[in-house]
Amino acid sequence: MTRVFCIGRNYAEHASELGNVVPDSPVVFMKPASALVEAGSSVPFPTHGQDLQHEVEIVVRIASAGRDIPQSGAMNHLDAVTVGIDLTLRDVQSGLKARGLPWEPAKAFENSAPIGDFVPLGTGLDCRAMEFACSVDGEIRQQGDTADMIFPIPVLVAHLSSIWTLQPGDLIFTGTPAGVGSLRPGDLLMASAQGVGEFQWRITD
Repeated sequence: MTRVFCIGRNYAEHASELGNVVPDSPVVFMKPASALVEAGSSVPFPTHGQDLQHEVEIVVRIASAGRDIPQSGAMNHLDAVTVGIDLTLRDVQSGLKARGLPWEPAKAFENSAPIGDFVPLGTGLDCRAMEFACSVDGEIRQQGDTADMIFPIPVLVAHLSSIWTLQPGDLIFTGTPAGVGSLRPGDLLMASAQGVGEFQWRITD
């Protein structure tokens, strides 16, 4: 079963826009495999919240198992990269944070992780310096570059593997840049990444 690891607050400007302190170690949460939505599909607006927001992210895939992976060897455990969206019910998240409760209802609901098609690494792609973007109905909302991460991809792999034994097929959503914004039914959500491609999803009632 694929595990979906997600990293929060990994771009300083995004942490700032939500009023969060820049972390001194990776902020980790998880989504179930049922959160994944392939490109070209529709995404139903969740019924347990009102403010659904997009967070575009580069996603990498684990190819070989490992525990306590050193940063120097982290990239050898990856085989592919794509772009995805961490859909977040911001109103639900804000209420949970105010009460010191876990984020799962705001982050880990079904269909909360639209994801593009994977492209193999080792074909000239460098996910450590990759531009990516998100648009809604043709209007660019977010633009980022993985080179601006607070915790680069090798650091994330090393950190996660110090807690879990990473397995082939595990995914890592690596964090979102500034510019997150709200969605509504009917919106056409698009995510793109340099050398990877462009993918879209329709938000439905």
